[in-house]
Amino acid sequence: MNVEKPSRELSATEIISLTFNLYRSKFLQFFLPFLIQGIIIGIFTYVITSTFPIPEPPAIPTSPITTAYYDEVVPWFFALISTIIVIGILSGLVSWIVGTTTTGIVVKNAADQIEKGTSNLSVSFNFAISKLPSLLPAQFVTGILVAIGMLFFIAPGIIIAIMFSLVIPTIIVEQRGAFESLGRSKKLVSNRWQTTFILGLILGIISIIVTGATIVLTMPFNTNLIVNPFITNITLAFVGPIYPIAITYLYYSMVARENPPPSTL
Repeated sequence: MNVEKPSRELSATEIISLTFNLYRSKFLQFFLPFLIQGIIIGIFTYVITSTFPIPEPPAIPTSPITTAYYDEVVPWFFALISTIIVIGILSGLVSWIVGTTTTGIVVKNAADQIEKGTSNLSVSFNFAISKLPSLLPAQFVTGILVAIGMLFFIAPGIIIAIMFSLVIPTIIVEQRGAFESLGRSKKLVSNRWQTTFILGLILGIISIIVTGATIVLTMPFNTNLIVNPFITNITLAFVGPIYPIAITYLYYSMVARENPPPSTL
């Protein structure tokens, strides 16, 4: 497939079309990082949930509930909350590091395909690893700001997500620093929020559909702490590359708008 660097601003539907075309033409190069991510997260999920099992609730007495029962419930409740918090923090930490690395690899891979017409997974991996000191804090700050925004009637969170949607491509392509990339992303999407919002909406719908289908398909394995995380993460790996490829095309689209080609007239 002949991949051309956008020379003009693209619509959301054009970006989606180019994304699927590139993904289909280089399927293994984009799928493998997310497959490995799914396996790694699946392993860590099993290890974490096995190390910190959810405490069993005290048995409800058949006779009238007594003070002794409440004396058992209170410690169990606090143990339950503590376990959930620990699992959440550890799982979030793994997802943050592994997910950010994987996204960086795929963005670099897509950027090389767009810029050079060729890419190499090993090169993309090494490059993404070298950029983790910028990628990780940038993703962390963005995630915190989006989460805070979502608490205030959701809309501010969506605005912040749109504003900083191009943070990773600016770090990978322009080699910006963590905090410099936030301002650069905001500048690139300024006055073109509608395109970014529509693209994000389409990608969100795709993600919801696939996630819902994955939950239904893995329901028979819900009781298996080994099989279920692997099946879920590996299934989601098929759609994982869509987002980073799409935001890479969005990045080049916004750069093309910022620097239009000279007129031939």
